[in-house]
Amino acid sequence: MKVVNVVLSGGVGSRLWPLSRKSRPKQYLPIFEGKSLFEKTVVRNSEVCNQVMVVGGVDNYKLSREILNNIGTSGYIELIEAAPRNTAAAIAFAALSLPEDAIMLVTPSDHLIGDQEVYNDSLNQAVNMAKNGFLVTFGLIPNKPETGFGYIEHEGNNVLGFREKPELEQAQAYLKKGNFLWNSGMFCFSAGTYLIELGKYEPEVLKASKLAVENSTNGFLPLDLSMEIPSISVDYAVMERSEKIKVVPSSFSWSDMGSFEALFDYYPVGSKERIGENLVVGSNKHVEFVGLEDVVLVETKDAILVLNRSNAQDVKKVYERLEKENPGLLN
Repeated sequence: MKVVNVVLSGGVGSRLWPLSRKSRPKQYLPIFEGKSLFEKTVVRNSEVCNQVMVVGGVDNYKLSREILNNIGTSGYIELIEAAPRNTAAAIAFAALSLPEDAIMLVTPSDHLIGDQEVYNDSLNQAVNMAKNGFLVTFGLIPNKPETGFGYIEHEGNNVLGFREKPELEQAQAYLKKGNFLWNSGMFCFSAGTYLIELGKYEPEVLKASKLAVENSTNGFLPLDLSMEIPSISVDYAVMERSEKIKVVPSSFSWSDMGSFEALFDYYPVGSKERIGENLVVGSNKHVEFVGLEDVVLVETKDAILVLNRSNAQDVKKVYERLEKENPGLLN
């Protein structure tokens, strides 16, 4: 059976500016033992999947192509978006390009995952459910009241409901209740099942995506037809509405690497990046901290960012301001 790792690689990683730029988003930065998150994603999923499909942006497809060629990934498929149209359409492009019975393991390209054997077990559970016509998501068993993730309320493999990113008090209540999982943003289903459900709940997304795929050239999707596709996430379009949803409660180590706080947690005390309770990334200079803790210092050739790790989510606001005031610093 064909099990395809559909790697979604269109994000820019605005919360990791100035490391992450439009010309080299965070998933392509080789800062994880000399490897990128994109490479680690493809290698990790190759233990269960027998083909790779990358859905990415026109600005960065050469980066993913270079990595795939360097690690010897053969027979991969590329779908190159002319403009980002959110995840419901990105996954539709993939499903429309595969046989109906192909099982799709849809993963972001920028997650860091450990415990390979535990991970493989979760994937195999999901593949078996997908074969039986279910849309499967992966929920991580939480170990703290995290406010940066959405949650899934569940009973075994059954989903009782999805919850938005909560305030701290609500996250603490979820943790105490014991049947809530972090929403990982990873999915598994057959191409045919996804298209049926997308057509049921968001027919305009399906219709416009199909037209774009039919008019693509060598995997490049046309800009004019792409802009006709409604921009909506797969969660809102399908996962929160379908009656065919299942969840695999999972205990592998996982981080979405979505902020400098996640990077802070990644580098262990004693590594060259960790100076006491502070973090330095990208600088070749000697750095000392006096009277400061939980500070992150990031240096690139044209920018320096200094922040308290508790404000890691606010880096996106800096990115958004620079888009208006100094867009050259984002390239």
